[in-house]
Amino acid sequence: MYLAMKKWLKTSEHPMADKLFKLAKRVRNPQCIVIPLLHNSVYNIHRFLSTVLSEALRIIYYTPVFKSQVKGSARNLCLYSGMPQVLGELSITLGDDVRLSGITTFCARSTAHETPKLIVGNNVDIGWQNAFSVGTKIVLEDNVRLAGRIFLAGFSGHPIDCKARALGLPDEDHQAKDIIIKQGAWLGTGVTVLAGVTIGEGAIIGAGAVVTKDVPAYCIAAGNPAQVVKQIINKG
Repeated sequence: MYLAMKKWLKTSEHPMADKLFKLAKRVRNPQCIVIPLLHNSVYNIHRFLSTVLSEALRIIYYTPVFKSQVKGSARNLCLYSGMPQVLGELSITLGDDVRLSGITTFCARSTAHETPKLIVGNNVDIGWQNAFSVGTKIVLEDNVRLAGRIFLAGFSGHPIDCKARALGLPDEDHQAKDIIIKQGAWLGTGVTVLAGVTIGEGAIIGAGAVVTKDVPAYCIAAGNPAQVVKQIINKG
């Protein structure tokens, strides 16, 4: 009955149907009158309390709890927006002055013969919604910058053979490789880096690029698959 009435209101050309449909939308989505002085004050109080609570949680909860699970100095770690999700047995090493979004996922290959390693150097930015699939080792050297929604795919998670996939078998060892991001490199939003790739010192990877092979130092690469589009003058 309800679905039939809803369909009639949406599709009928009867004038009454149109009026009733508009009335139903207003009833379903009631609006409160905005009182500028009142609601602006409420908004500012909300932002203040949210900031205070967020900072308090970051300082006394998320940061020390996460640091208890990592190696390295991890001095001056700035962990914001919660705490990263760590899946599987993964060795994480952090250097100094790392800025890390809590909306990040670190995943270790479960069938690895040795514990996969994530090694992060000094003064590194890891933006929001990054996902690292660590097959063997992922290294971010000093001064690396990662924007948002970056995927470092150190292992595939599934075998190449379709019959093996259908049987639920894991990926093969040769599909898991290191990913190395050299000092000073910058990866734009939405970049994907595949297993076995090294991105050279000072290189820039354009937004949305899919990096399937090594990128030389001091150049700009973009596209799918990523190609070098410009050389960067190294000012030392």
